[in-house]
Amino acid sequence: MNYLSITHVDQLNGEGNRVVLWVSGCSHGCAGCQNPNTWDPSAGLPFGQDAKDELFGDLRQDWCSGITYSGGDPLFESNRAEIIKLAKEIREKFPCKTQWLYTGYKWSQIVSDPSMSEIIKYVDVVCDGEYVKELDDVDRHWVGSSNQEVIDVKKRISQLAAAVEK
Repeated sequence: MNYLSITHVDQLNGEGNRVVLWVSGCSHGCAGCQNPNTWDPSAGLPFGQDAKDELFGDLRQDWCSGITYSGGDPLFESNRAEIIKLAKEIREKFPCKTQWLYTGYKWSQIVSDPSMSEIIKYVDVVCDGEYVKELDDVDRHWVGSSNQEVIDVKKRISQLAAAVEK
């Protein structure tokens, strides 16, 4: 997995002051995407120990509410295993920090695909769906078009479990 940058003290990509990991690679190709420079999976630098140390350094700070994974698409095929591994490690080492995930995949795709579904064990919020320029909605908080959802993962899982019980 490659990444393009790490943003420190970000307030635009999730609640609170966050550290954001911007990964490379996206196959959605959304018209009007604000980050088309992140589509190429070979762009940027290989994600390694130095980048992880930088993220963990922020996560140790009181000002940091958590981490946001963005890009590109953190669930781009060549990113999935590394993002899941990183999210698991962060959940174990920083259990009080929130994890937000931005992806072009819909929730239904994530939970039904074994190569992606493990991520929901570790993240708190998923901002899902491709950006659709024709559905642009400046009044939506955290996402850009009306087809996208901001999903509280624990709440969604609880709702699904309750529906199954009925």
